[in-house]
Amino acid sequence: MPSPAELEAAFWKALRSDMTVMLGCDGAPPRPMAAVPDGDADAGPLWFFTARDTDLAQATQAGPKPGLMTFASKGHDVWATVEGTLVPDTDRAVVDRLWNPDVAAWYEDGKDDPSLRLVRFDATTARLWRDGSSLVAGIEAMLGVDPKRDYRDKTATVRLDD
Repeated sequence: MPSPAELEAAFWKALRSDMTVMLGCDGAPPRPMAAVPDGDADAGPLWFFTARDTDLAQATQAGPKPGLMTFASKGHDVWATVEGTLVPDTDRAVVDRLWNPDVAAWYEDGKDDPSLRLVRFDATTARLWRDGSSLVAGIEAMLGVDPKRDYRDKTATVRLDD
């Protein structure tokens, strides 16, 4: 049975590997976005590059807003629902530090593209699951294991803003 700390470590490792999340807030329905972690620490914030005409940029332009991020690893062995605050950010030093070829592909004028917007996600609480797929539950049931009991042992709620 993994501990909450082990689930959190698995989440950060999977997120750094896969990076695609669903991100949304009031006024911006969830959409696939590439999370850009800042550094190697298993902690936030997470950064998102977007364009000024997106729902996300428009919803956050007036200031911080509660946001929700969901994540499923490519191997479907880690899932997360993360609550936090979306904050518009204009710090050019952050743009310079996080800029990479994947981000550059979206902006014709590079870092100086007038449509470029940066949004910081300050995560507060995450609900994490490990190996909770229906396929695994079906196999466990066939083997006489109660998938509900096993499932409870593979989930945790953790604070990410410590």
